[in-house]
Amino acid sequence: MIYLLYGEDEYLRNEYLKKIKKTFGEIQLGINYVQVDENNVSNIISDIETPAFGFPTKLIIAKDTGLFKKKNALADSLSEYLKTANLEGVELVFVENEPDKNSLFNTISKIGEAKDFKEQKLPQLITKVKSIAKAYNVNIAENTASYFIECVGTNMSDIINELRKLIEYAGNGGTIVKEDIDALSIKKSESIIFDLTDNLGRKKIADAIEVLHNLIYAKEPIQRILIMLYNHFKKLYIIKLAVEENKNVAQSLKLKPNQAFLVGKYQTQAKYFSKEELRSLLEELIKIDSSSKSGGIEINVGLETVLCKYCS
Repeated sequence: MIYLLYGEDEYLRNEYLKKIKKTFGEIQLGINYVQVDENNVSNIISDIETPAFGFPTKLIIAKDTGLFKKKNALADSLSEYLKTANLEGVELVFVENEPDKNSLFNTISKIGEAKDFKEQKLPQLITKVKSIAKAYNVNIAENTASYFIECVGTNMSDIINELRKLIEYAGNGGTIVKEDIDALSIKKSESIIFDLTDNLGRKKIADAIEVLHNLIYAKEPIQRILIMLYNHFKKLYIIKLAVEENKNVAQSLKLKPNQAFLVGKYQTQAKYFSKEELRSLLEELIKIDSSSKSGGIEINVGLETVLCKYCS
């Protein structure tokens, strides 16, 4: 059997891979179990053809091999080989993040099983968070679970890691509350940008500057902060245009299906600003970028100036 496990959610991919290994049974590295990566992928056909001495089957896991790039001669050769090869006694598993749909991808899709592990949508994630908490006899309300996901993102691996801390803090029979999430969880930078924009929209300059400083203190690259702010305000500007032209907001923002829950947050924030204000903010951020590259101003100083100017 041939598998291709791919997609955005690394946690779900790894969980499926664990199931394959558990079902396979006893493994002996180098005998009936072979690990392949970009450093030894050139030997993969030899690995397939080498018998699993003393065992009826062999498990080959090929992870992040570089085989699934559009132009790859080895991938083309392997694709043709797999079409006619006798794979009896071999389980071949490819694990990739974002594979291109090249010849090897298409061949595996036809003769094997290609599974796309997309990040789950908000209702599924809320259900998962609540069920994990319940398994440890910890309570979490649905709206709190939703807020938690908004803060830490939709990647299941990140959710599990952050949820473990909250469960341990709440303790047996305890309840996870919003204040715990704010105090203990590592928020995604995108979530922090929402916080900054909320404060800016409400003219809370001190709070907006504090959020900016916290990002800087957390060693988030200042250039990335500038880019994130620009992209965020650009989305709010796009919403203004979409509403004017009666266009679908989610489609205009090019959100992924599992990001649909963000539409409401973006729309709420867009109401804080006029179209002209958003346009002006975007122009100011472009000027900061240009001026910083010529040594005219430091980005953090420029950002603070823009925030203060807007709130004045």
